[in-house]
Amino acid sequence: MQLGTRWTLGAPAPERLPQTVRDAIAAVDAEVLALSSADFDPSGWRWTLTWLEGRPIAELDDGTVVTYDAVADEAVVTQPN
Repeated sequence: MQLGTRWTLGAPAPERLPQTVRDAIAAVDAEVLALSSADFDPSGWRWTLTWLEGRPIAELDDGTVVTYDAVADEAVVTQPN
């Protein structure tokens, strides 16, 4: 596993990620930020990008994970329980 980078929730994902992964991350960002309130402030949350055998894995501080299926060119979002 190789560490890629970190960025804040709502900021653009790294350009080197496939578009489908960037789109999935943006959708998660929008969902989480829509829940913001006086009692819930995710503005300090960050994404962590790692690479496993050349495949990107982006994990949000709450445990949400976005992975990439290169064969199908699809992003898979896994939410924490």
